[in-house]
Amino acid sequence: MASPQPVNPSTAFAVTLVDELVRCGLRDAVLAPGSRSAPLAIALWERAAQGGALRLHVRIDERSAAFLALGLAKAGGRPVTVVCTSGTAAANFHPAVIEADESGVPLLVLTADRPPELRGTGANQAIDQLKLYGGAVRWFAEAGVPEARPGMNPYWRSLACRAWAAAAGTDGGFPGPVHLNLPLRDPLVPGLPDPAGNSSWPEPLDGRPDGAPWTRWAASSSGSAQPGPLGQDRPGWAEPLDLPWTERGVIVAGDGAADPAGLLRLAAAAGWPVLAEPSSGVRQGRHALTAYSYLLEHPGFLAMNRPDLVICAGRPGLSRGQTAFLRRAATGGARQVVLAQGPARWADPVRTATDVAAAVRLTGPARPPARGGRGGGPPGWLGRWQEADAAARAAVDAVLDAGGELTEPRLARDLGAALPDGALLWAASSLPIRDLDRHLAVRDGLRVLASRGASGIDGLVSSATGAALAHQAAGGGPAAALLGDLAFLHDAPGLFAGPEEARPDLVLVVANNDGGGIFSTLEQAAVPAPFERVFGTPHRAQLAGLAAAAGIGHLVVTRAGDLPAALKGDGIRIVEVPADRAAGTALRRRLAEAATVAVTARL
Repeated sequence: MASPQPVNPSTAFAVTLVDELVRCGLRDAVLAPGSRSAPLAIALWERAAQGGALRLHVRIDERSAAFLALGLAKAGGRPVTVVCTSGTAAANFHPAVIEADESGVPLLVLTADRPPELRGTGANQAIDQLKLYGGAVRWFAEAGVPEARPGMNPYWRSLACRAWAAAAGTDGGFPGPVHLNLPLRDPLVPGLPDPAGNSSWPEPLDGRPDGAPWTRWAASSSGSAQPGPLGQDRPGWAEPLDLPWTERGVIVAGDGAADPAGLLRLAAAAGWPVLAEPSSGVRQGRHALTAYSYLLEHPGFLAMNRPDLVICAGRPGLSRGQTAFLRRAATGGARQVVLAQGPARWADPVRTATDVAAAVRLTGPARPPARGGRGGGPPGWLGRWQEADAAARAAVDAVLDAGGELTEPRLARDLGAALPDGALLWAASSLPIRDLDRHLAVRDGLRVLASRGASGIDGLVSSATGAALAHQAAGGGPAAALLGDLAFLHDAPGLFAGPEEARPDLVLVVANNDGGGIFSTLEQAAVPAPFERVFGTPHRAQLAGLAAAAGIGHLVVTRAGDLPAALKGDGIRIVEVPADRAAGTALRRRLAEAATVAVTARL
């Protein structure tokens, strides 16, 4: 960047900070407009208008803006900046910051602020923004008020580099959100003089030569071109844990599991079944089971197939059956190895881990002995899991296919099957991700993402939009989101974007059961008097009217055979699938019963 003409301090700071973040690798910035953030807004707009690597996205709602950034960062795998003005605007970022913290998504949160002399005075739009997000951020810094004096350029640039490294995890930490609070004094727009009367800037504002960042972090990998032990492609890890091979091993993969390919190689080498949640990245290959959640609810099957070793990756805990399985395995004496997500960061929700490791390495025979099954003699360990899984899947599919109606469980199954290779599927928390867990087929070529860090239903339209933008910018195929009606309505502002904003190829598939369907499957349903009002929460919203207001397409689909054609289109559009909560609960009960009968018959 060439040294700018003499400008006021707020403009100089914003231009320099944006330049340094682009040098670090910033490719997407999301802006929620406001006055105090004007220097940053103008600097981002000018940089994006140059036609370089930076893309600017503008959203009028701060919560939607933050979740758009989260989706971009989660799918793109690099930090994304989200910017807002001072006051409650910054507070509206908090839900996305929490999700980013829990799921390890790199966000750079830049909140403009009033300068210190206006704080605590009753000045307009001035709140306490210091450490606003508490322990949910990897690092917080209050930048000094920009001043026209020597030393500002290296301070601003090194600040940007440290924030980038902390968010990306290149400093050796776990990726996640970083908060920079930026107090800015008037004037806030370029072209106005420095009120201190400086006629020239006291130092060059250039960055390093050839576009290099101000501060580089040492390479975090070993430099080896060969794949190392599972998990060893992550920075700053200790030696892997050596595990003696055992036949009776199981891999449990939760949301956001690191190194999915390594987990699949481990399963193939050891001959173990893989119980993979949809958003783990591991639900593929011949060792992954598609109906495992039904097996984990079958006491007889589990009693006959107790593991000696369980490897847990990512953040497991999507279903009660899964957590009960981990507890039962621990009670039975199984060793449980949890693969850490980052330094001092691992998921052990039921407190059953016997070992926490950065990586594992299998010792013993390179190939386990033949196990038979499927026509090759009595099935061994893996064969028993696979055959029970196939039986449960066939029984469940028979129930789903009994009619042509597009029920919620069938929608999850058929949507996953209808999307082409290279597609992205964003899954809402609550019922959609659970229906996918039970019914999504094992397949390659489909990328499934979800906000499973804090498992909230907020911001999902925006998150899916951001993920689709990043996915397609990287050459990926079409995108879909499977949402419940409450999750969809919760982020209705995410539908509204200006005419200059990029719109991905994204179909929002909304299962509309007029309320909170998941509560019908929980204990609350046994309390009928208050249930409908305080748990069911019917809303009677007309999604077609909302789509019309946003200027996007809307289509209602009720028959399974009509779904593949309904998914085709351009831009953002809505496919609404009406559903009945009571009927859905009864169907899920029949599915579980059918799976139980089928698995019992094979014992």
